[in-house]
Amino acid sequence: MKHAQTMNTPPIAERRQHSISHHGHTIDDPYAWLCDPGYPKVTDKDVLAYLEAENAWFEQEMAPHKPVVDALFEEMKGRIKEDDKSVPQKDGDWIYWRAFEKGAQYRKWYRKPVAGGDGVLILDEPALAEGHDYFRLGAVSVSPCGRYLAYATDTDGSERFEARIKDLETGEMLPDVIPGTLSALVWTSDSKAILYSLANENWRTDNARVHMLGTPVEQDREIFHEDDEGFRVSIGLSSSEKWIVIGTGDHVTSEAWLVPADDPLAPLRQVSARLPGREYDVDEHEGTLYIRTNDTHPNFRLVKAALDTPDQWEEVIGADPHFYLTDFNLFKGFYVTEGRLDGLDQIEIRDYATHTPKRLEFPEASYSASLDDNPEYDVTKIRIGYESMVTPDTIYDYDLDTGEWELLKVQEIPSGYDASRYATQRIMVPARDGTDIPVSIVYPKGFPMDGSGKLHLYGYGAYGIAIEPGFSTSRLSLLDRGFAYAIAHIRGGDDLGQQWYLDGKREKRTNTFTDFVDVAKGLIERGFTGTGQISISGGSAGGELMGAVINSDPALWGAVVAHVPFVDVLNTMLDASLPLTPGEWPEWGNPIEDAKAFDLIASYCPYQNVKPQDYPPLMVTAGLNDPRVTYWEPAKWVAKLRAVRTNDAALLLKTNMGAGHGGKSGRFESLREIAEEFAFILWQLGNAEAKAA
Repeated sequence: MKHAQTMNTPPIAERRQHSISHHGHTIDDPYAWLCDPGYPKVTDKDVLAYLEAENAWFEQEMAPHKPVVDALFEEMKGRIKEDDKSVPQKDGDWIYWRAFEKGAQYRKWYRKPVAGGDGVLILDEPALAEGHDYFRLGAVSVSPCGRYLAYATDTDGSERFEARIKDLETGEMLPDVIPGTLSALVWTSDSKAILYSLANENWRTDNARVHMLGTPVEQDREIFHEDDEGFRVSIGLSSSEKWIVIGTGDHVTSEAWLVPADDPLAPLRQVSARLPGREYDVDEHEGTLYIRTNDTHPNFRLVKAALDTPDQWEEVIGADPHFYLTDFNLFKGFYVTEGRLDGLDQIEIRDYATHTPKRLEFPEASYSASLDDNPEYDVTKIRIGYESMVTPDTIYDYDLDTGEWELLKVQEIPSGYDASRYATQRIMVPARDGTDIPVSIVYPKGFPMDGSGKLHLYGYGAYGIAIEPGFSTSRLSLLDRGFAYAIAHIRGGDDLGQQWYLDGKREKRTNTFTDFVDVAKGLIERGFTGTGQISISGGSAGGELMGAVINSDPALWGAVVAHVPFVDVLNTMLDASLPLTPGEWPEWGNPIEDAKAFDLIASYCPYQNVKPQDYPPLMVTAGLNDPRVTYWEPAKWVAKLRAVRTNDAALLLKTNMGAGHGGKSGRFESLREIAEEFAFILWQLGNAEAKAA
């Protein structure tokens, strides 16, 4: 690798001969050396030198804009209540809550007896994070007896968590330490054991294990093992807490097993054997299993079965092409279904006798609503979260007996917020094939509709993940500088149902990219913005989206931010040794075995399709320890763009050398990264020094 020591020019990655051949095609990959052969450890001096040079270039180019970054950061920080706390919630004999202290990056966890008494600190995240550049709390679980707290932490972003157990009566840590976990931590009924999954050497959870308190981890029993390398194992607890649910599956097929919570070493009960293309999840109520499944329709239906005959299903709620059943929650006296009707969130309460729905009403035309924290089984109130692009996060308790809503908390914005200054719309923009694509958009009132305005467009479009039209305090920094902000609900997500997801994956993957481009063009036609005045962003698979649309329509975009972008799709899907690859084949196709899948992925893979043309200004992020999108994907992409493009627009790569997929940890450090992103956008769109209105 060579680069200018004076940094008068950006780093130039060395080209080294490397090629691969599949299905009669040979692909040259001169930047393949950026993948350290020792990964997940990265020690290659040339690799590290290149990444550090790119980081130095990033710092140098952003240095003149540090005042804007600082101003944005202070704005965003000013909208966060520093000494904030969650709404307390009863769970058994205790009331639990979490709280930030002023200036703290991480939360503290508390509880107090329902019978009365003072609050007690049970988990101190700031103390656990001390001395670490990165910290993330994973699973947290209090034992049924209330005495023990099991929790897991990650201190480098690799998502290999270490589980520990604390005695809440004495405050002492038990000697039990379980490294390498990647799952929930589920207690048995007697509080004497926990179930968990280990990540294997390829970062796959292929097991469920039982750890008895006070015994060596080496003696832990494996009670379930998954042989299919594409499947992942998960562990959960039924709503009644009588059964532990062990699930396994990939992106299209799933299977579940049950084991009594009071006897974890008992033989497992299979709910229903896996069938290719069928997904289901299961819960239990008073001896009856309730199962959500897509066996008859992509939008899922709800069925039930007796415990003794778990694979003999009786329909409870039929599938509906307009209503997408996304979840269900069982309580002792009723159950709740969640879903989306033509893309809008719905919550329905039903009784077990008649299953008659009572749909809750929400006040806005576009919003996000869902069940919040509801840990108890026998209740007459449910906790619900609600927000929209102009309404801050709001927490309610809904009383099933009276139908009354009790407002518990509205997200506080210390620096002030006036919703009347903003307007939001949900519009439909036709894609090139005639499909209407929903777009959620928010803008300051008085926003010009003559094409002169600036607009930020966000998209993801993968894995059946919907992007909710929720609230963001950081987004206000763009709105207050005159921007509109839009979310494109493109195919590949499940915003309009499971078919919406299917219409953006595998053979139909390119719909995701063309939908995004067509939304941008539709917003231009409606006067929201103009060509070259649009900034766009996306992360992970949304970063793949960014790479595809700058290859296809580079002139549309005035600034592009790609976070941990999945841009080397073809090479990653051709490498079965990578942690995620076998499990990803149902999502993208298997180019190793399928020549058509190879050709299709090669046709849209952002890295493969970089070509000699002018590219828009681009800011790219990566995480050295990222197990999901490995650091070399964005590094190779940036290196190739530098070598091939025909212009010299800003091209910046920032690799977090001590973090993973989610970037830096801590609520303020993550805000600073958003401030850098927005400063880059403002710089490229010509109003970097603009002050908030």
